[in-house]
Amino acid sequence: QVQLVESGGGLVQAGGSLRLSCAASGGTFSTYAMGWFRQAPGKEREFVAAISWSGSSTSYADSVKGRLTISRDNAKNTVYLQMISLKPEDTALYYCARHSRRGYYDSSACWDPMEYDLWGQGTQVTVSS
Repeated sequence: QVQLVESGGGLVQAGGSLRLSCAASGGTFSTYAMGWFRQAPGKEREFVAAISWSGSSTSYADSVKGRLTISRDNAKNTVYLQMISLKPEDTALYYCARHSRRGYYDSSACWDPMEYDLWGQGTQVTVSS
């Protein structure tokens, strides 16, 4: 059974940086698009970034463009989220997710959490002002 495990979260001051990792184990990773989502207390889960199975295509929420970068290393079964210039409004529980369809990537739909069928438990990011 495939599992996704996020790590790298923590407490950081505004303007600081973090790199989140999401390691996949127990199944196929390299042929699926992956996404990062986040959920702040009292708010709905929102899309952050997505990457195609090959890594050649990426998509970002407008709120994070230029500050967050998604990447992947298929040899290590890991997807990353590099975060710089963090803001207090970035505080949330960050989740990685695997797309439900092998080999499929649609930049117009990758923001939809319903496109993903496997989720990690999340890693907390807290940005202090």
